[in-house]
Amino acid sequence: MTFEQFVGAQGASLLRLAFVLTGDRHLAEDLAQTALADAYRHWRKVSAATDPAAYVRRMLVNAHLSWRRRRSSTERPTDLPDTSTAPGPGPGDGLEERDQLRVLLADLAPRARTVLVLRYYADLDDAAIAEAMGVSPSAVRSTASRALAGLRTTAVAATVQEAP
Repeated sequence: MTFEQFVGAQGASLLRLAFVLTGDRHLAEDLAQTALADAYRHWRKVSAATDPAAYVRRMLVNAHLSWRRRRSSTERPTDLPDTSTAPGPGPGDGLEERDQLRVLLADLAPRARTVLVLRYYADLDDAAIAEAMGVSPSAVRSTASRALAGLRTTAVAATVQEAP
């Protein structure tokens, strides 16, 4: 398989994964581009791997975690548009719940968010997540457990605050 064929087959999937990891379309494009540029530079090694898609996915996850460690990656825009009154799909479409989940995920530590995204979005098992992140499967399970407990606590606190 050539690099071009690989990008044609896996590029969209990598971009979607990058979007779920970053929560921002532009950062996702940059992250996917960085991972693919690294894959291109090391294509001989990537193509020799038993699963090139998993190899590049790990490159993407490592790049994401590396970006999150940098101080500049903690910058957030302060003027976000108010989407609460924007016209669009009505109740029951799931957009509000997805936005709430996206906000909750953004508040997690990068490693916890990565574990949950790989588990529930990329549908990887603990061994594949451990391989992608370079940790043990037990570290994946404990990180996921703590992240889910934190999400539950935050969600319950948000529900209590919204109650009249």
